[in-house]
Amino acid sequence: MDTDTALANRLARDVDAAFPDLVIGHQDRLYTIALRLLGDRRDAEEVAQDALVRAYRAIGGYPRERVLALRLRPWLASIAVNLARNRRRRFEDRQPPHQLEPMLDVGFDPASDDRRGLPALAADRRETQRELASALLLLSPAVRAAIVLRHVDGLSVAEVAEALGRPEGTIKAQVHRGLRELRALLEATPEPPPPDDHRSTRRAAPMLPALEAIR
Repeated sequence: MDTDTALANRLARDVDAAFPDLVIGHQDRLYTIALRLLGDRRDAEEVAQDALVRAYRAIGGYPRERVLALRLRPWLASIAVNLARNRRRRFEDRQPPHQLEPMLDVGFDPASDDRRGLPALAADRRETQRELASALLLLSPAVRAAIVLRHVDGLSVAEVAEALGRPEGTIKAQVHRGLRELRALLEATPEPPPPDDHRSTRRAAPMLPALEAIR
């Protein structure tokens, strides 16, 4: 019995006693989902909080059999995605998220160079996060949601399909298209400025071969 199944059983018996454990187990991932979709920390916090409130109210009104059948990860993700969709503003009003550790860990990471010091590697990683965050926010909402749930939250294709209410084939196509669009956006990063320009001269190109790892 997995953790979420055990938690669903406890929620069916006593939602008030078990719900704090649901909050502890899922609040961070709901915040991460909202942050990747919206690019705004305050909005992401509110979406995560609202998602938990809605989940509590829904579970409290469900019959026991429905609570027992809940697949908590995709169900909670669907609530967060819907709330984020309702809060989404124009891209120009957004700031990209500063960190995308999960996606970097599965392949969107710049090639490392052991000859360079750790501060330089850390700076490259932060720059990669900013580039990827900005590129994510340029994807269509439907494609972005599929990418975030699949490669940031780590849901399976079946769970993403359940969370978004789309066929698995559609999810696979949207994820594939989204990764292709991200690759194109990153490849379109302008060439570095002349040496006398003091802005950052790091290019996105080193991360591109690693994109193949999550196709």
